[in-house]
Amino acid sequence: MSRRRVGFCLSDKKRRQINLVAFAELCASHSVEVVEIDLSQPLESQGPFAVIVHKLSDVIVKAEYDSQSQQLLDNFQGYVSTHPHTVLLDPLPAMSQLLDRFASYRIMSQLQNSLRDWRISSPPYLEISTSDLSVIQQDVESKGLSFPLICKTRVAHGSCSHDMSLIFSMAGLSEARPPCVLQSFVNHGAVLHKVFVVGEDHFTVERPSLKNFPPGPYERKTIFFNSHEVSKPESCSHLTALDEKVSSLPPPSGEAMVALVRELRAELGMALFGVDVIVSIDTHTLTIIDINIFPGYEGVPQFFSSLLSHIESVLDNQELEEPQATCPPAPSTPQADL
Repeated sequence: MSRRRVGFCLSDKKRRQINLVAFAELCASHSVEVVEIDLSQPLESQGPFAVIVHKLSDVIVKAEYDSQSQQLLDNFQGYVSTHPHTVLLDPLPAMSQLLDRFASYRIMSQLQNSLRDWRISSPPYLEISTSDLSVIQQDVESKGLSFPLICKTRVAHGSCSHDMSLIFSMAGLSEARPPCVLQSFVNHGAVLHKVFVVGEDHFTVERPSLKNFPPGPYERKTIFFNSHEVSKPESCSHLTALDEKVSSLPPPSGEAMVALVRELRAELGMALFGVDVIVSIDTHTLTIIDINIFPGYEGVPQFFSSLLSHIESVLDNQELEEPQATCPPAPSTPQADL
């Protein structure tokens, strides 16, 4: 059974969110043992693990300023380095870069080149590290960003990462709180397409989103909002109610979605992630606006079966790669003289 032993290293909140207990029962019926890892205890005594599924976002972020979190991260990395055959879902370096919107937005921007034939793009953006308003205004102008602008925190994890603002003019940039990202807002008919990736599979779920706004700049108070509250399945916010009747936008092309997920999987080297995409009401271009680590998979009833299928695929590949025992060749028998 140790060859089909899978460790899950998740926060209590994440365990409840994905219903790990129910998933463990499904795994057991397929001869896969699920073990809940306690990061505060030595991993060696909890193993061995063929696969570890984790979301260490809290620990990675806190390790920047908290020695205890850094120790937990060091212990985890130490175990992984001494057990090279244990497969991580997903690799720590890949996850770390998605915790930094400066890094993830560079990835989104670079993807435009390889996905141009599919009419997939990402909005112009700007990394803000200074509080100097004149510098920010100059950079916005030189980069050709168009108002309104969405302002997002640099760190893409935790409750604060959902706190965003919509800025309508150069004067409004005084309310940006660095380090942050400024991203040109694209009108999209208040519809967000959340793409959930599990290994080779992906699923698209439609969610509410911000309504359309006239192109700026113009004088209007900055709008502060929480993106998680705006885009919940049951959300009923005034920010998502369209002010005028607009024609329904065509859904994203299935082939374009396949191309997007394929490119992201290859670029990130990850199996469990989400992508937020919208369709521009002006150009009908598929537009990437964010990438998320190990999302909640709300609205994806196939999540359990897809995750189990991917884990089994990883386990099967491990078994195929293990060296097979071979019998020594039989000694040759001398032939009798004719």
